Amino acid sequence: MNKAIIAMSGGVDSSVAAYFMKEKGFECIGATMKLYDNEDIGISREKTCCSLDDIDDARSVARKLGMPYYVFNFKDEFEEKVIDKFVRTYEQGGTPNPCIDCNRYLKFEKLHRRMQELGYDYVVTGHYADIEEKDGRYYLKRGLDLSKDQSYVLYSMTQEQLAHTMFPLGRRTKSEIREIAEREGFLNAKKRDSQDICFVPDGDYAAFIKKHTGKSYAEGDFVDTQGNVLGTHSGIIGYTIGQRKGLGIAVGHPVYVCKKDLQNNTVTLGGEADLMCSRLEAVDFNWIYEKPQGKITCTAKTRYNMRDVECAAYCEGDRVVVEFPVPVRAVTSGQAVVLYDGDYVIGGGTII
Repeated sequence: MNKAIIAMSGGVDSSVAAYFMKEKGFECIGATMKLYDNEDIGISREKTCCSLDDIDDARSVARKLGMPYYVFNFKDEFEEKVIDKFVRTYEQGGTPNPCIDCNRYLKFEKLHRRMQELGYDYVVTGHYADIEEKDGRYYLKRGLDLSKDQSYVLYSMTQEQLAHTMFPLGRRTKSEIREIAEREGFLNAKKRDSQDICFVPDGDYAAFIKKHTGKSYAEGDFVDTQGNVLGTHSGIIGYTIGQRKGLGIAVGHPVYVCKKDLQNNTVTLGGEADLMCSRLEAVDFNWIYEKPQGKITCTAKTRYNMRDVECAAYCEGDRVVVEFPVPVRAVTSGQAVVLYDGDYVIGGGTII
């Protein structure tokens, strides 16, 4: 009998993933990754995923399904691989995506190692994505429900990880999942989806970074694209490319953050046209199956919540260059660019 560890967040998706695996006849255990103590990051315990309430919800579903349930303490790894990198990227002028790092270093590295140590065959998650095997090669695909597709945040998966991972929700829609959870009497059937970064649920990244580091970040100048001073910003970590709201400045027409200069501590504001980008470079690139030779034509996403667009991509040393025939808005250092061939993920990396 195949054995699977079900990564259970306490939400409806991972709960129904566990249900599907039990229905397939797998021997399953449920596991929640303990990533931090909510009190450590200054929030009440019930306000975000990984809270004690979520652990209780996951345990309740596991009990209902007749599964053993465990909590794995991965706090040290989460601090090093996700939170510290999050802070460091903002301090270096970028905008990180900690959900990608959590999947990469915790779910599909640390949890996979735990799977091997325990003698299990698969890690199972509630991601809306799909894995297809052809002739011994494993391919990552978009989920059927494109409104929930999470393939973008999974681009770093290796062949070994794909071979030992299952995404039971990949060919399902969110509405189906909620219907099944309600039918089976899961207490989290109507639980809302988490929308925020788990350790910054109020969205105030700058306040979190200041509290976490104990540092203050100097004020500086807002400037226009000609270098004229427009006002004063409250610390360069508080801004990201494409941002319009929360600037605290009025110039008579819409302006957006289009550049951050760490050396001069300036934030450049410009119009919509100043956000458009025809070319980017990415590092730390992971090719799902093999590195292509020469230039390829494909599509790309530079943010999670965008439709992919046509592009060409090629390798240049240890970097991947992506060129867009139609310029893309607000390409941002620290975010990921993910390449697609139809529904298949080709690979992805970090924009520099």
